[in-house]
Parts: sequence; C-alpha cells; structure tokens
Amino acid sequence: MSKNALKKVMDHAQAGITARQKFFDERAESLVDIARTMAVSLANGGKIMFCGNGGSAADSQHLAAELVNRFKMERPPLPGLALTTDTSAITAIGNDYSFDEIFEKQVMALGNPGDILVGLSTSGTSTNVIRAMREARKRNVITVGMVGQHGGEMLPVSDYLILTPSDDTPVIQEIHIAAGHMLCHLIDHFLFEEVAELTPYLTGQQT
Repeated sequence: MSKNALKKVMDHAQAGITARQKFFDERAESLVDIARTMAVSLANGGKIMFCGNGGSAADSQHLAAELVNRFKMERPPLPGLALTTDTSAITAIGNDYSFDEIFEKQVMALGNPGDILVGLSTSGTSTNVIRAMREARKRNVITVGMVGQHGGEMLPVSDYLILTPSDDTPVIQEIHIAAGHMLCHLIDHFLFEEVAELTPYLTGQQT
C-alpha cells in the first residue's frame, strides 16, 4: 500500500473532522436561528431558493431536493428551488446578457418578500451569487450566505452568514452540505415536531 496515498486520505479526513467540530461548536446557535427563520418563511407561504457554481450548484440542487421530497421524516413537500437547474433560462441569460446575471434575473422573476435566498460560494467572491444576493435584498428576500472562513464579498449582502472554518474548498463544501442537512432537519423540527417553539415567531411575540 502506498504510504503517501494513505497519508493523503488521513490528512484530509483529519482536516475535515477538525473543521466540522469547530464549525458546529461555534455555529450551532446560528444554525438554529437560520432554520427558525426558514421555517417562519415557509409557514407564511414563502419559498427557499438556492444558487451556487460547480460543486455549490450541486449542493443547491441537493438541498432543494431535500425540501421538496423529504429529509428524514414523512411530511408534506416544502417549496425549495435551485436556481441552477433551468438550463434554458441559464443559457439564455448567459448568452443574451452575462453569466454574471444568471441568478440575479431569476431572483427578479421569482423572488417575493419573505422568501429566502441561500447563496453558496466557497470563496465568497462568486459574482453571479453576489449579484443575486444583492437583488434579493432589494426585494426584501432574506439572504443566507454559505462561505469559507473569510466571508469575502458575501458579508455585506447576507442577512445571515454560515462561515466555515477552513480555506480548503473540499472541506468547505463538506461542511456546507452538513450544515444544509442540519437546516433541513431543524426546519422539520420547527414545522412538524415542535410547532409550539415556532408559534411566538409567527405571531410576532418573540423577545
């Protein structure tokens, strides 16, 4: 067995374990707050949109599917939408205008006040994601940025930030999907298991 290959496996595994533990130690309360906000949006008839590039596009589709189908429990479908999947819209916008506008124009068409847009960018500098987040805020769509440890240009356009304590793209992506899974899990918790916990937020009585 190649010792160098085995070391690569163990080094990557350890980097992921360390970053994941640090992330959940530091961001658990923030995840609860974000999931509660998402549950309120859904309870009020809103939807959750996702956008990102490359691996983050795949994560967008993954998380939208968890909402529309199910996560763990049997429950009604929830409105999740990946802005990465409509190839006709994406290629038309990219061809007629700019690749930088492929998510922004979809937010213009689909985003309503009280909806949520989750933008995924490991670097925090993806122009098309930044533009979509900026447009979302103009439309009173709540923005959640999922980024690496520095935040990049996502900081000023995100109402909520999910910062990952790593600058290694694969590790960031692994934690993003773990965080996304936890958001799905908590959304189900608030909407279908412990509804009483959400009630004060629906009636505006939270302190």
